[in-house]
Amino acid sequence: MRLLVRDRMLGIGDDYWIEDDQGRKVFLVDGKAMRLRDTFELKDMQGRILIEIHAKLLALRDTMVIERAGEALARVKRKRLSLLRNHYRVSLVDGTELDVSGKILDREFAIEYEGELLADISRRWFHVRETYGLQIVREDADPALLLAVAVCVIRLAEKEREGEGEGNDD
Repeated sequence: MRLLVRDRMLGIGDDYWIEDDQGRKVFLVDGKAMRLRDTFELKDMQGRILIEIHAKLLALRDTMVIERAGEALARVKRKRLSLLRNHYRVSLVDGTELDVSGKILDREFAIEYEGELLADISRRWFHVRETYGLQIVREDADPALLLAVAVCVIRLAEKEREGEGEGNDD
């Protein structure tokens, strides 16, 4: 399964469709404005909320939380003590951990479970700069969860970059 994602979907307060490789609308990202924290809802074609994503408040490190049906599903944060700056860990509530690494801000990264590729995120399939693809490699993988993970790591990397820019006179 390959999904087409537009970078602008990370805009708080805006709604955007995610399409499959045939151009059919598959998911709606509903960015919630007027909230104290970043909040996104991933909805199906009927408008049902599949996943809610929000920034965790009062965390030592920036953390995004992924929920399904009001219950925590996963937490996403930059991996501690990693030599790779663009390396994130996804801790699912069942104890499973996913690794995300690559050039996050360039939209060239992978989501893996125990060294096995689950999804590949890339711009190389598209000519439009603000577009990237999420190719799900395993048929038994949860597309909504993998899409939510991609949104989280991109948002966290962007927030980290914004924080570095503050106070720099360069």
